[in-house]
Amino acid sequence: MMSDDAEHLLSVYDDQSDQRSLSLDETSSTEESPDETKLSLESTHDAIPYIGQRFPTHDHAYEYYSEFARQCGFSIRRHRTEGKDGVGKGLTRRYFVCHRAGNTPVKNMNENKPQRNRKSSRCGCQAYMRISKTTELGAPEWRITGFSNHHNHELLEPNQVRFLPAYRTISDVDKNRILMFAKTGISVQQMMRLLELEKCLEPGFLPFTEKDVRNLLQSFRKVDLEDESIDLLRMCRNIKDKDHNFQFEYKLDINNRLENIAWSYASSIQAYEIFGDAVVFDTTHRLNAFDMPLGIWVGMNNYGMPCFFGCALLREENLKSYSWALKAFLGFMNGKFPQTILTDQTSCVREAIAMEMPASKHAYCIWLIVAKFPSWFNAVLGERYNEWKTEFYRLYNMESIEDFEMGWRDMVNSFGLHTNRHINTLFATRSLWALPYLRSHFFAGMTTTAHSKAINAFIQRFLSAQTRLAHFIEQVAVAVDFKDQAGEQQTMQQNLQNICLKTGAPMESHAASVLTPFAFSKLQEQLVMAAHYASFQLDDGFLVRHHTKVEGGRKVFWIPREGIISCSCHHFEFSGILCRHTLRVLSTGNCFQIPERYMPLRWRRINMSAKLLQNNLSDHAERVQLLQGMVSNLVAESSKSTDRLDIALEHVSVLLSRIREHPVPSSRYARNDVFT
Repeated sequence: MMSDDAEHLLSVYDDQSDQRSLSLDETSSTEESPDETKLSLESTHDAIPYIGQRFPTHDHAYEYYSEFARQCGFSIRRHRTEGKDGVGKGLTRRYFVCHRAGNTPVKNMNENKPQRNRKSSRCGCQAYMRISKTTELGAPEWRITGFSNHHNHELLEPNQVRFLPAYRTISDVDKNRILMFAKTGISVQQMMRLLELEKCLEPGFLPFTEKDVRNLLQSFRKVDLEDESIDLLRMCRNIKDKDHNFQFEYKLDINNRLENIAWSYASSIQAYEIFGDAVVFDTTHRLNAFDMPLGIWVGMNNYGMPCFFGCALLREENLKSYSWALKAFLGFMNGKFPQTILTDQTSCVREAIAMEMPASKHAYCIWLIVAKFPSWFNAVLGERYNEWKTEFYRLYNMESIEDFEMGWRDMVNSFGLHTNRHINTLFATRSLWALPYLRSHFFAGMTTTAHSKAINAFIQRFLSAQTRLAHFIEQVAVAVDFKDQAGEQQTMQQNLQNICLKTGAPMESHAASVLTPFAFSKLQEQLVMAAHYASFQLDDGFLVRHHTKVEGGRKVFWIPREGIISCSCHHFEFSGILCRHTLRVLSTGNCFQIPERYMPLRWRRINMSAKLLQNNLSDHAERVQLLQGMVSNLVAESSKSTDRLDIALEHVSVLLSRIREHPVPSSRYARNDVFT
């Protein structure tokens, strides 16, 4: 962290006007004797310039004077010159002055152009060094012919002088490191700390500041957007040439400039086939460097992890642009509509979904709504804001529509928000975000706070990458690949773990063998709670309520012969996991396995690529799926003891070697991209 003095120095000495050349008072250009000069210097500095001192070039003289100035507590800049290279005798004399020499130039005021009110460090300081070229000994050299170290301002301490712009330099090596760090998406503060650790420096002792790094990154983003668009399209075509399953679509305006572009990767399209039933279309982000809105399609896989479906960069945030993006996305996904789609409250997004995805249930992301609460209600509610937010979450999680409506009215009145326009907008759109209204539609649990944070963290990983526009697609691909690898590792770890059965019921054991650990944990929660409920048979079904209650409850309808069961709480329709009420009825009815239809494909232990092959390669796919099932059982059984694991590793290694000895036929089954 910088001290207050350091921050003051940065605000004063970052004045760009210091780079301008102003005329010195002519009295300052007179020659001084060495004795007079030395009287004005502090005795602590050994390398003191003196009249007659020689240098091979004027650049050497500048570097020497600059180092002297650093030790004294000021910086220098180049000033007047006499002569010109290539004309007559060429350059014959140069002046180097204190960075505070001259006076602040008067700016021409322009009412139509905003003026920056910047402080200036100039105060008319007369300190300088003059050098002249001589050829007395044949070879040209430079000598000091004038020098003054009289300053009309205080000199800086050693711990302050390093903040002067002249000494804040970023080497080419550091520039390359910073640009590499920028591609990873880490913050400037993290970049600084990494460089400090690499150089074994104390925090804050790099020869440049965070502001210098930000200026460097900004300079690399100051490019022609038209050229950037050309590079972006060229990169997309290059990726397409290498991977035919990569998909992209773009639109040019009437001036043949890039207006919109959308893309998706092969792994994303495969994931959408199974996990595209519930999709988040996040349009709340922008690429600030290029001032372009960004649309991102994200979902959740069977292990409860975010999965990327697609991305779109748009020039404008309007109905036309969002409609184009949705059409492009559906084109990538072979026209398959999501069952439900979650978005922000942007009205044009809602209209675009109604036009392009009429068969999909549209709802608002609760976490995108809550993110706006501070700006909406903090100033209005003051100290009661946190209390109101807690009450809002309580209402959101209510199961009864009637209780929600009643609680909403009470909350609005108690906090005095009945005339607040944001509250009225929220209530008017409650069918798109309130949990009771969403129960009858599938959302894969993506409305929970934990999953919203996971999705947002995934998006931020590539969104913060400070790179050129043409590199952004690559950065997204890196983030997607990183997430895929992390998911594979987590899947392996979960498969190796022994699942703990809490109830000992046959249904629990059956579910554990079919569902992923993530989905099974959700079902297991319901199984454990089901034991606390009582069921009463009615003429048209069952009434299930908690054993401590004497009224209320949920209605469960069960047709055993058809394997159909449903509950008035709509928990299965919302999450794809059976609720405690239905599980209680199944248990009472001596059902020892959960019906197949209530363990949906998206929550099962499946290999996504093998499942996709069923549409085209039925016989081959069946054998692949059979093999995968055997491998899953092999892993599950082998992980139960060290001896079993050693035996499995030994035999699988031999088997893999034998398989690799067989040649691969040039058929569609041998294509690597089918199984990746």
